[in-house]
Amino acid sequence: MTGTFECKPIGTVISPFKEKGDAPSQGRENEQSSQIVIFPEYAKGLAGLSPGRQIFVICWFDRSDRNVIEVHPRGNPDTPLTGVFNTRSPARPNPVSLTLVIIESINDNVLTVCGLDALDKTPVIDIKPYSRGIDEAKQFLKTE
Repeated sequence: MTGTFECKPIGTVISPFKEKGDAPSQGRENEQSSQIVIFPEYAKGLAGLSPGRQIFVICWFDRSDRNVIEVHPRGNPDTPLTGVFNTRSPARPNPVSLTLVIIESINDNVLTVCGLDALDKTPVIDIKPYSRGIDEAKQFLKTE
């Protein structure tokens, strides 16, 4: 498939991080709380989630540079340039972020989470539960 496709936000982030320089490089480097406000038409999709659960929050980093294909990892100019697909840089052709967070509370259509690295007003495009058996790395052995 080539061309474009449509992706609709399911909610938005309320974050203490207002500017690009405010956010941590990775969500796990952050213990601050953020809220994810799920739009009313998607609120029933939160059924079954509970405080203490880990979820992946998938956002569209709408303020990221989409014309970048190589970066210095973690913004360190002393490290060699590497392809963005080998980094977690928010600057990339499709600025999709994936962050594992912990749900602190749920109040109607608002999730309060710990560990989100998104800027305030970032569109949320999906939420998926963390599953230890599925999301841990699997060792593949090649036999000859």
